[in-house]
Amino acid sequence: MSLPRRFLPSLGALRALEALERLGSLTAVAEELSLSQSAVSRQLQTLESQLGVPLFVREGRRVRLTPETREYAGETRAALNRISQASLKLALNPGGGSLNLAILPTFGMRWLVPRLPEFAAAHPEVTLNLSTRLKPFNFGAEPFDAAILFGSGRWPGTQSLRLKNEAVVAVAAPALLERTAVTRARDVMSLPLLHIETRPEAWRAWFAAHGVETGTVAGTIYDQFSTITQAALHGLGVALLPDYLAEQDLATGKLVTVWGGRTDSPGAYHLVWPEEKAQDSAVMKFRDWLAPQAEDEDPLPR
Repeated sequence: MSLPRRFLPSLGALRALEALERLGSLTAVAEELSLSQSAVSRQLQTLESQLGVPLFVREGRRVRLTPETREYAGETRAALNRISQASLKLALNPGGGSLNLAILPTFGMRWLVPRLPEFAAAHPEVTLNLSTRLKPFNFGAEPFDAAILFGSGRWPGTQSLRLKNEAVVAVAAPALLERTAVTRARDVMSLPLLHIETRPEAWRAWFAAHGVETGTVAGTIYDQFSTITQAALHGLGVALLPDYLAEQDLATGKLVTVWGGRTDSPGAYHLVWPEEKAQDSAVMKFRDWLAPQAEDEDPLPR
């Protein structure tokens, strides 16, 4: 069933509204869209008349969006992004088969990218576009067909394939341990602890695995494994690093294990896609190719 025409405003009017919500002034909108300010005003007035509801509060020569209009503009932005991405995919790959994939920087580079030549050879018809994202996101607001995320595997409105569990080791620069004797897991709490932003419960889980119950575990926070590794190397504290990331620095003696061995992290790496992409040809080809490699015994590439 087609929608009444008044509920399908022109792209020009929707672009003007989206830009006004984002930029905050008609002058800035006119400059971005290469239009006159009066032309932008006419588009917005037409949109308001077409929808039949007040979209703005007029304050002299300025206009302010109502809370409801701001929400509408946000949904419009997501829709415009999807249209733009769909158009780009068609233009770059008119035969179809494009896959926009969000990856976690470190895991994506170390685990996924070395495997991609095999996928390219098996499916030359699929164009794979990679972008990095550190945290889970709303597929409706981001132009991705699928993503590699770390967590429980349960994200609303999605399906997932578990790829790899994660094991971590507590490591630090040797000089840091010269000042503090560590003879049991609890002693680690006396050292400065480094946290990774995407694993807020990592230290609590590590202590629990060693029989130490804790409340909030204080420490400094880093956004990526690359930065937390550098902090550990420079003696700023103890980091919980995935074993495959710590391996080389442990072998050269730049880092040492503070206490214990490999400890399983709460969570795993997953390939995740929105439910509406469950029949997407490119997504399913990528999932089916990746599934046989999602085995615990499959070692991470060194």
